[in-house]
Amino acid sequence: MHTALRVIIASIGVLTVAIGLAFLLVPAGPAAQFFISPIGSQGMATLRADFPGFFIGAGVFALIGAWRADPAPLAVPLLMLALALLGRCVSLVMDGMGPDAIAPMVAEAVMIAVLLAGRSVFARQ
Repeated sequence: MHTALRVIIASIGVLTVAIGLAFLLVPAGPAAQFFISPIGSQGMATLRADFPGFFIGAGVFALIGAWRADPAPLAVPLLMLALALLGRCVSLVMDGMGPDAIAPMVAEAVMIAVLLAGRSVFARQ
């Protein structure tokens, strides 16, 4: 279980870093997949700053936690994902549910569950 969680958490880290790098280097592609349309050069700058900050930041700390089997670094991606999921819940209440609302929420909830499991298992070692 310990090794499997390390691999799964590392995979989450690699995935989120890759998403962040995509926003940094070719923001139009991931922006479209996230239903975002930048307005002007400042919109592109926001895509290249805020999204990599979120995804690479969360991913790096997931990778550190997986590499060291340390529960402490996992608090960072947990907090970031929990805030993202909270934002999606607020959006459901304020804006209603669109046809694509559930899949990202499930993905975030699964990642949160895996990271919580990792924190629990790593803390016991």
